Amino acid sequence: MKLSTILSPGMIAGGLKANSKKQVLQEVATLAARHLDLGEREVFDALLQRERLGSTGIGNGLAIPHSRFPAIKSLVGAFARLEKPIDFESVDGIPVDLVFVLLAPEGAGADHLQGLARVARLLRTPSIVQDLRATRDPAAIYAILTVGDTSRAA
Repeated sequence: MKLSTILSPGMIAGGLKANSKKQVLQEVATLAARHLDLGEREVFDALLQRERLGSTGIGNGLAIPHSRFPAIKSLVGAFARLEKPIDFESVDGIPVDLVFVLLAPEGAGADHLQGLARVARLLRTPSIVQDLRATRDPAAIYAILTVGDTSRAA
C-alpha cells in the first residue's frame, strides 16, 4: 500500500499548535473535514471515541489516531507535526509530536488494518522520524512520507 494513495499534500500540517490531546484531535479533524465530505464535529467525535478505547500513542513520540466512516469511499490520511510535544497517554509515556490520522470507510476491515500497519512500519524507521522532526514544511513532509513508496511498499 502506497501512502501517496491515501495522503495528499493538502492533508499535512507542518507546525500544528496544540496544548492537549483533545486539541490535537480537533485540529486534525478540522484539517481532514476540509478535504472530505464530513463535518469537523463528526470526525472529531469519532477520533475522540476511538481514543477513549485506548491511546493511539504508539511510542517514541508517535500517534496514529484512526476511525471509520460510512461516508468515505477509500482510506484517507492526514499528518501533523506538532510545534511542541504533548501528552498523548502513549504506551511509553513519551509526549507525542508526530501524528498520522487514518480515516477508513466503514467496511474497510483489511484495508484499514493494512493502512495502519503501513503507517506504523514507516514511522518505526528512525531516519524517517528524524527527517519529519527536522522540518515544518508540508511539501517536505509529504516528500518524506511518500518518496519511498516504491521501494518500501508492503
